[in-house]
Amino acid sequence: MLTLLPSPGRPRRGPFRVSRRNALKIGGLSVLDGLFPGRQTDVFAGQQTHSATAKRCIYIFLCGGPSQLDMWDPKPHAPDVIRGPFQPIATNVPGFQIGDLLPLTAQRADKFAIIRSMMHTSNSHDVGIKYTLLADSLVPGPAYPPLPSDHPGMGGILRNLLGNTGRLPAWVTVPRPFTTGDRYYRGQTGGFLGNTFDPFLLNEEKKESLADKTFRIAALDLPQAVDSSRFSDRRQLLESIDQHAAGSIAVGPSEQVRSNYDKAFDLISSADVRGAFDLEQEPASLRDRYGRNEYGQSFLLARRLAEAGTRYINVFWTYYGKDGCQFNLWDNHGSDKDVCGGHNRGVDMIRGEYCCPSFDRAFSALLDDLTDRGMLDDTLVVVTGEFGRTPKINKFSGRDHWCHCYSSVLAGGGVRGGAIYGASDEQAAYVKEAPVRPEDLGATILHGFGFAPEAEILHPTGRPVRSSTGRPVTALFS
Repeated sequence: MLTLLPSPGRPRRGPFRVSRRNALKIGGLSVLDGLFPGRQTDVFAGQQTHSATAKRCIYIFLCGGPSQLDMWDPKPHAPDVIRGPFQPIATNVPGFQIGDLLPLTAQRADKFAIIRSMMHTSNSHDVGIKYTLLADSLVPGPAYPPLPSDHPGMGGILRNLLGNTGRLPAWVTVPRPFTTGDRYYRGQTGGFLGNTFDPFLLNEEKKESLADKTFRIAALDLPQAVDSSRFSDRRQLLESIDQHAAGSIAVGPSEQVRSNYDKAFDLISSADVRGAFDLEQEPASLRDRYGRNEYGQSFLLARRLAEAGTRYINVFWTYYGKDGCQFNLWDNHGSDKDVCGGHNRGVDMIRGEYCCPSFDRAFSALLDDLTDRGMLDDTLVVVTGEFGRTPKINKFSGRDHWCHCYSSVLAGGGVRGGAIYGASDEQAAYVKEAPVRPEDLGATILHGFGFAPEAEILHPTGRPVRSSTGRPVTALFS
């Protein structure tokens, strides 16, 4: 086990929803405005301050607040009411233990690092989610809905700094944007960069998370009564109109509009682009390895998209029942009432199939798959929640909200495997060493892509804005 310490002396410093109509109004041939870059020139490209170790990022958000004690930071010598019913297990890295809820992940500890000193100041889900998705624990205002003035989500920031990714969207959200009921949280849009920096959204039906999924995307289907020949004719007609109008439209806007049209057509008509979203191209054995549910198939789709060229993939992990009920299952308080998903004791929630068993299967499969394909070295994988859980177990055999100390996990993209950064106290209640805040985690992602937090993005007013207010955890990188 490698224990990392911070470098001394460093100073601190309305959702867009994709539909076929939004994608391409065949009659009027509208631009795919919310999927691809259009309104802002990449004026800050080339700001990298060091060599990038990551080319792409899969960001996994465990909605509800996963338990640091039961998963990533076990305390075997704490009293029973703190330690809980689960035991630490050895990993394949000497001296490195995690919880026994993650036996498959434990055998891949040489591939990931744990930050055991995450923290911020709010035990509210809404506020913690806002802090985490916006990567800023000081941002004011409500947690939802997204505002046009918001700082962009990380996928939008990277799109602005690094430019386009070819035919595929630069930023994709799987299996749907994160909502709790009708609360659509900030941090999931391009913010002040505009809708052109929003992610592509799959919008999977909010139902049956434990059922097998293929994520068929209606937005990629041709409209009824429009076959491939007719679609091609319309593209040729558009090109003809563009050529006719070329002399009367300003070159910059005209070229950008034409580029957006081309990308919209490619998304709908290109077999390669459509194929990136097609899980049925994967061997059945690999799909089984990830887990035949929304979670495992989301991880597999994230790998497919990363391999095909998408730079940033958000994966949101919540639970929807057969009747559409929702439970942010990592929020394992427990209850004396019926709870969506069938479990009402906290201890049964965290070991339920929708929770740690499915995560252990999917995460270990993702690490193996990326390794086998030679992708882990330059694919940064991040696993986090909005906070952790209380050290003391409550009367429902569960744990309550706890922002003062929790854990995040990073793998690949230049991150040192088998490492632990920071430390909690003897009960994982408070940070003992090297605190890391949500903005620092965001800055660490930027560091993987070669950018300092001072890298600037352009506000519509023309004012340059820092990409991040955090401090990167550079000690995590080789």
